[in-house]
Amino acid sequence: MSKQPPGAPPPPPVQRLRLRYAKRGRLRFTSHRDIARVFERALRRAEVPMAFSAGFSPHPKISWVGAAATGVASEAEYVEIALAEHRDPDDIRRALDASLPEGIDLLEAVEAEPGTSLPDRVQASRWEIVLAGVTHADLQAAVTAFEAAESVEVERMTKNGRRVFDTRGAVVSMAATQHDNCAILEVVVQHVTPAVRPDDVLSGLRSVSDLVTPVPPAATRLAQGPLTAEGEVADPLAPDRVAAGNPGADAGATRQVDGAVGA
Repeated sequence: MSKQPPGAPPPPPVQRLRLRYAKRGRLRFTSHRDIARVFERALRRAEVPMAFSAGFSPHPKISWVGAAATGVASEAEYVEIALAEHRDPDDIRRALDASLPEGIDLLEAVEAEPGTSLPDRVQASRWEIVLAGVTHADLQAAVTAFEAAESVEVERMTKNGRRVFDTRGAVVSMAATQHDNCAILEVVVQHVTPAVRPDDVLSGLRSVSDLVTPVPPAATRLAQGPLTAEGEVADPLAPDRVAAGNPGADAGATRQVDGAVGA
């Protein structure tokens, strides 16, 4: 990533790329601010020709979308970058992925459809939460009680102070499954304000049942994107691929990730 010379007007963006990356392993405990710093260093190492903002202190044009909270893993994190020169998206993906640390894996890069907003497409997330030490029967009882409730309020400290909000209204669907003697909660959550996180959903389950989680839960975001009429989370990059004339590109990277237990 070239540096902007002092006093020189920044070249206008000529291309916008939308990137999907995964946050895995120990990197799940990295804050979003630290991940942003890691990305900026990787962009410099990969010599990505970034477009810069104007003003006294120019900075590379990077837009983050729906970043996961510290402590959770994800297979579907998104960021948009603006370039000052045209580049092949897959060349950028390979160069940037090679410059990122293990645990942050760049899965896909597509050219943004002109005139569209990526945040407008990110309406919901699909989560998998592994509950070691919890039986399937106990989790199912908690799910049944949660779904039967009209509202399930929880309290959490936010940057604006302590807030009470309804988790039931944000949950589109949830289901209890089991894998290797671990209960698994699969849940689709709408993106609302304030955000309802996986730990908020678990707090709601505990408040309406006798659910006990003796081991810290492990949450992984499997997908985020538009919410379909069927309550599924669709791929937010699909329209960009269609606009680029390559709707089936990188099918392996853009799959809805299933079976991410222990990611």
